[in-house]
Amino acid sequence: MRIKPLVSLLAAAFAAPAVLASASGVVISQVYGGGGNANATYSRDFIELFNAGTTPVTIGGWSVQYASAAGTSWTNKTVIPAGVVLQPGRYYLIAEASGGAAGVALPTPDIDVTSGAINMSGASGKVALVTNGTTLPAVAAPTGVEDILSYGSSTPVEGSPTPALAATTAALRNAAGCTDTNANSADFTVGPVSPRNGATPANLCGGGNVNQPIIPSCPDQAAVSGAASSFVVSATDSDSRVNAASVVGALPAGVTLGSFVGASADGVAATQQINVDNTLAAGNYNLGLKWDNDEAQTASCTFKLSVSGVVKIPAIQGSGAKSGMDGTTVTTGGVVTKLINNGFYLQDPDGDGDPATSDGIFVFTSTAPTVAVGDKVNVSAKVQEYSVSSSAASQANPLTELSSVTNVTVVSTGNPLPLPVEVSLASLASQSDMERYEGMLVHITDPLTVNQTNFVGSWGQLTVSAGGRTLNPTNVLRPGPAALAMQAANLARSVVLDDSSATKFPNPTPYLWQDGTVRAGDTVDGVTGVVDFGPSTDSATGPLAYKIHPTAAPVFARPIARPLAPPAVGGNVRVASSNVLNFFTTFTNGSAVPGGGACPSAGCRGADNQAEFDRQRTKILAALSGLNADVVGLMEIQNSGNFAVQNLVDGLNAMMGVNTYAAVPLPPSTGTDAIRVAMIYKPAKLGLMGASMSDDNAINNRPTYAQGFVAPNGEKFAVVVNHLKSKGSCGTGANGDTGDLQGCWNLQRKQQAQRLLDWLPTVTATAGTDRVIMLGDFNSYAKEDPIDLLTSAGIVDLVSMFDPADYSYVFDASAGRLDHGLGTAAIAAKVTGATSWHINADEPEWIDYNTEDKAAGNDWYQPNQFRASDHDPMLIGLNLVKTVYGTNGNDTLVGTDGDDVFEGGLGRDTMTGKGGKNQFVYRTGSDGLDTVTDFKPGQDTLVFTELLKSVHITSADPLATGHVTCTNQADGALIGYDPDGSAGAATSRPMVKLKAVLCSAVNAASFKF
Repeated sequence: MRIKPLVSLLAAAFAAPAVLASASGVVISQVYGGGGNANATYSRDFIELFNAGTTPVTIGGWSVQYASAAGTSWTNKTVIPAGVVLQPGRYYLIAEASGGAAGVALPTPDIDVTSGAINMSGASGKVALVTNGTTLPAVAAPTGVEDILSYGSSTPVEGSPTPALAATTAALRNAAGCTDTNANSADFTVGPVSPRNGATPANLCGGGNVNQPIIPSCPDQAAVSGAASSFVVSATDSDSRVNAASVVGALPAGVTLGSFVGASADGVAATQQINVDNTLAAGNYNLGLKWDNDEAQTASCTFKLSVSGVVKIPAIQGSGAKSGMDGTTVTTGGVVTKLINNGFYLQDPDGDGDPATSDGIFVFTSTAPTVAVGDKVNVSAKVQEYSVSSSAASQANPLTELSSVTNVTVVSTGNPLPLPVEVSLASLASQSDMERYEGMLVHITDPLTVNQTNFVGSWGQLTVSAGGRTLNPTNVLRPGPAALAMQAANLARSVVLDDSSATKFPNPTPYLWQDGTVRAGDTVDGVTGVVDFGPSTDSATGPLAYKIHPTAAPVFARPIARPLAPPAVGGNVRVASSNVLNFFTTFTNGSAVPGGGACPSAGCRGADNQAEFDRQRTKILAALSGLNADVVGLMEIQNSGNFAVQNLVDGLNAMMGVNTYAAVPLPPSTGTDAIRVAMIYKPAKLGLMGASMSDDNAINNRPTYAQGFVAPNGEKFAVVVNHLKSKGSCGTGANGDTGDLQGCWNLQRKQQAQRLLDWLPTVTATAGTDRVIMLGDFNSYAKEDPIDLLTSAGIVDLVSMFDPADYSYVFDASAGRLDHGLGTAAIAAKVTGATSWHINADEPEWIDYNTEDKAAGNDWYQPNQFRASDHDPMLIGLNLVKTVYGTNGNDTLVGTDGDDVFEGGLGRDTMTGKGGKNQFVYRTGSDGLDTVTDFKPGQDTLVFTELLKSVHITSADPLATGHVTCTNQADGALIGYDPDGSAGAATSRPMVKLKAVLCSAVNAASFKF
């Protein structure tokens, strides 16, 4: 034994004497019962033992037992494993139960009790050290124990108890464990928690020196047959240096000693590496080592090496959602079918013949894999169930993969890939049916339709489905079991095409056509790839979907062309709504357009800078000019008076002509939200009727906005623009997400819908008409409660009259209508068409005006109307004409400056249309010989529909067949009809003379047949 330095000897000379009431010298040195409690220092309760004597004590088979403060039951106990020897001056830490999640982990305990752990009181209790494992008698103050501690208000046993403990204090035996007078209150001090374990430096009581032994650490090890591996064992001596390790007996063939690293100082671990090559057969092997130090001491250890054999992939996967081998290290093999940037897919080429078990698996390498597609490899790794998101669904259905890879051996290269398994999504009963193909190479046999493109730029993902597009269930069904069943069916027939980059904002963006887009509604006939599982959106709690990593680039078709022009809705007045995607003239970087004012960056929601603003404005102007509506309700425009609105008006007038559009005057209130609703209109087409109105009732966070209009012919109507509470950022109670697919804030939207009904009389009174259109973003799908409330009260869903399958928004890969055109019964009778212009919802978000995250050469923005917003604009046609009726005599009929319909009837009538687009209706051959004094070819029309039916003329082109005739006369063109056309002998019967018009100006566009 080496002589200790002088300072150590002096310290030992003044060390506290050991007053050994314990017969063996082993005592309870520290107790802590606050583990895991609120504000706890440590996360576990513990009992600490200490050998205050001068000789080693075998404490294996001893026990620590606990009773409550006044309790008599000692059944809460921990028995120390056999063979444990506690050296003099050494501590032994026993980790017990936890009262919660607070506190940090203990230093490595010498025994970690995970089953039947003692849950001690954090304030008062009794702990006994017993020299056997027998439960103490049921008494409050037992005798015959090796040591006992009472703390807090406990029954006294060894003198008075210590003071009560807390979450941050423990009972610590004085002199670092050396004091034992059989009086707890004198022997212990309550102070900060300070757990000590077997690795803590020795504290020899009484000043003596003991030659400490070598302590080996040789835990059992595991390896996998066919995979080379290595591991390290160690030994320490607190007062010496371990300097050698040698084999006890013989090592099995395939196991060798590797490098040895001796201790660099007293108490520092020496390590011995042991190598296992890939020839070692499966089985259990006992290994032994002898350790030496520089004081001629030795110590030995034995441990078990368990070698497992190759496990086939189907056995790893199993037939359930989770592998029964989770956490197990295995060796498996197969053919590499697909590489991604942080791993590869491996498939057993033979499989097990069981359709319920997958033959493929993902191998997570964390970095780019070094294997190639077609390589046959053996992999040694740990089976892991990886939850791809924080959602409950993900936790219940994790992805089985191999991680913590220790070895990849390439057996051969250039192997053929396993034949893809054919899968029909349309035939799957539920989404979980895809679990059996997880990690496998499959071929989806169904024609697939693109449902969602939002994440093609951000994550390289497209959602597709079999059986056509998926519709939002509550757009076609009332919320309830049927809608939930439809959602499940949607998920079952959908998959996500993943570009395999596992990279945000992949460059180049995958799946785009040469025209710079891929649209919802595009199709692809079958896809081949490997099956993965993960989020279908960029939300950690959003819906999950099975994914396909294509092994060949999908080839898309576009059965529905990009709509360059809005759909025809008829009528002589067109009303539209358009979401302008947070159009702000102040930017998030603090700057603004000239005169645009300023707002704090948190209040600016649109463009970040002038460049983005210019791009955004160009797209919005293209969309609004394309709509070419007479009234447009705007949503998501900056609440800055009419400044942002006027900016758009100025842009439209620069494109379409001076004074084409004007902003409807500001209403009394626009609310306090950063965005508002607004309106623009064509002053040459419509006049304002009454003052602008707004409903700033507290339920409307964005006040509803209304204005009456009048056409030149005197026809009146009113428009109410709405933007109801969104579905995000949940409230509480009935405004939380109740799981019925209506999302958050449904109650408030219902209250807003009711308020709209209550406010309608104000609108009709101010506008002077009961013809009212209610449009905008209701944030409710067509069958949800707010819309149902309105339609149940007699409000008409105008869009459903013409296009029940219409949609304006795509969310979670399902299309639905959040943007509505509703109306009173009086206006519904005047509607000629209503639908959405699909220029936004089907397009990728990636092609919008934003510039961030778009690398050079990967910016697909175009200065057109597509993806001007995330909502599609909606268009309604109105037939607001003045009907001018004649009598059975010869009438002189004069129209208005607007659009008129003339029903002259019998007699020779003289009709003057004046302004607008006029229609002259003829129903029978008896409708006299009339004169139109100011017929405008290309603008006015002769309506012969009923006339031709009455005389049985069915020609598709009556002008070409001579069934409708035109003869030039001195004062104009004479129009008539010939029952048998130019091929017959009958003569034409004159119907109407068009004054000052030549037949050369009359064509099929001048008629309605």
